[in-house]
Amino acid sequence: MIIAIDGPAASGKGTLARRLAAHFGLPHLDTGLLYRATARALIDQGRDLADREAAIWAARGLALTDFDEQALRSRDMSEAASVVAAIPEVRAALVETQRRFAHRPGGALLDGRDIGTTICPDAACKIFVTASEDARATRRALELRARGEKVDYAAVLEDIRRRDARDSTRAAAPLRPAADAVVLDTTKLDVEAAFRAALAIVEAAAPSFRSAAG
Repeated sequence: MIIAIDGPAASGKGTLARRLAAHFGLPHLDTGLLYRATARALIDQGRDLADREAAIWAARGLALTDFDEQALRSRDMSEAASVVAAIPEVRAALVETQRRFAHRPGGALLDGRDIGTTICPDAACKIFVTASEDARATRRALELRARGEKVDYAAVLEDIRRRDARDSTRAAAPLRPAADAVVLDTTKLDVEAAFRAALAIVEAAAPSFRSAAG
């Protein structure tokens, strides 16, 4: 079974994806890391993030073992990833990597922004996780502060708004719920309540699918 989880930045989709993957014993891919790693490669090479050819080559050269996840989760890398993700050829270069991961025996869980619409339109379960801008900005600010980064809430909120606009208006695979996705608003939910709600959605979509515990 393939579970697709999409949603905007700081909506809680990553936390839910990790929890659900562990619950069902599924391999998990945070597809946003692919775009962050592509951006990181460009920065390391001294390239402009808008350098289309360099970005395409960087995306094609990625391996799923290349990631230093901690280093890729900074605020700056989030913004950089959004820039390269808007390049259609970069997205095209990463499509097959994601689909191979998704269609491994036994299934998989992927989270991102176009899993249910583009990468795995045949997924058995699709969840679109969302939350208000203020809630997402607060979560992202707390996350960054916990990593020791200096945080300006107004700047974080502006980042959220800018990324939402870029992701939802790009020509290739814009951020939007799949027609058959269940929308889960986590604005007023804590982590446990959001997990229970997401679990209920998966179990309703695929009643025969069992957790890793049995």
